[in-house]
Amino acid sequence: MRTSIYKSISDPKLFKEQLLLWSQQFREIIYLDSNDYPQNYSSYDCVLAVDALTSIKTDFHNAFEDLKQYQQSTKDWLFGYLSYDLKNDIEELQSHNFDGLEFPDLYFFQPKKLFLLKGNELEIQYLTMCDDEVEEDFEEISVQCSVFSNQDSQTAIQQRIPKENYLQKVAKILEYIHRGDIYEANFCMEFFAENATLDPFEKFSKLNEISQPPFAVFFKNNMHFLLSATPERYVRKEGELIISQPIKGTAKRFSDPIEDEKSKVQLALDPKERAENIMITDLVRNDLSRTAQKGSVVVQELCKIYSFLQVHQMISTVTSKLDAQYSVVDVLKTTFPMGSMTGAPKISVMKIIEQLEETKRGLYSGAVGYFAPNGDFDFNVVIRSILYNQEKKYISFSVGSAITSQSIPENEYEECLLKAKAMREVLS
Repeated sequence: MRTSIYKSISDPKLFKEQLLLWSQQFREIIYLDSNDYPQNYSSYDCVLAVDALTSIKTDFHNAFEDLKQYQQSTKDWLFGYLSYDLKNDIEELQSHNFDGLEFPDLYFFQPKKLFLLKGNELEIQYLTMCDDEVEEDFEEISVQCSVFSNQDSQTAIQQRIPKENYLQKVAKILEYIHRGDIYEANFCMEFFAENATLDPFEKFSKLNEISQPPFAVFFKNNMHFLLSATPERYVRKEGELIISQPIKGTAKRFSDPIEDEKSKVQLALDPKERAENIMITDLVRNDLSRTAQKGSVVVQELCKIYSFLQVHQMISTVTSKLDAQYSVVDVLKTTFPMGSMTGAPKISVMKIIEQLEETKRGLYSGAVGYFAPNGDFDFNVVIRSILYNQEKKYISFSVGSAITSQSIPENEYEECLLKAKAMREVLS
């Protein structure tokens, strides 16, 4: 059982900073920030969950079934992630590539302490075992004051796949496409640093400030950290409504408003970017139909342009109504991994990209989010993110782009560098 206490917050932006700073003392943290981004589907502006009472940590074997049992037995708030390699639980697939991060494939926890902020209204939900600590904690949060160390060490970032190799690999994907084996493949490469240390709180604060995305995440599980500035929603459940919002199509932002508007219009009209987006929207429609009431799958928005601080993106919105015979975890299992991070047809593509990529994706291109006690949920797509194993001193971020028959390898390479810009800036 949980105790709910409500507070009015005079300066929500300051309070969010104080909340995140206060949370750093805990072993388990998930902080979700929508950065006041205008969106149709949203429950809170900011959520913080800390301090696990119970948790589930597992590899891919039987992972979705284990998660389903955990979610149905706790019937409480659960926060955590699904890594990309859970694909191996759903299909006959494998992951043998190098993994410098070594995160578990799936991890969720039931927090003792939870903060839900919407506008100026804060709801604090503590498990009854610790609800006597609410006032003391709230006082402590209110006096937090962030001090950044200006001793920024330069992190020597290396690129896992050199440009020449990248171009060869994209050419290979184009061969598969021209042969008719696949239509589209999301191909990714890793940037990394070894023997590196960073201050996760400080780096996340910087990354979030220069990106201000709607699905930002600070995640900590002991020595594993995710600092995410992702603009993409994977899937959300509100009652019987299921919402998925795949991103496919990226264009540069410019400081000159005329140039910027031109870039936006060019993206909207670009036949390659539209083809990418429509193929994945179709895949998402198909995925959602597997748990949907008959005839309930609808494309609400097709190829709409949304602007973020770093880039313009083309986003489609697909909704369905959940058929009562399926559980909430079934929705995740039948749509995972998200089409925007694989390509089409999904299984064939996943086999090909596994051969050509040189790093295990792990949490990159997986999802982070939560289940509410009533079974509603919201999950993002882990892109534009820095991953850090503090124990191994290993820092990693990956970027990718969608390869279609119209792709020019050089342009795809440039798109990857554009997507890497914010992470590089923060680390160096």
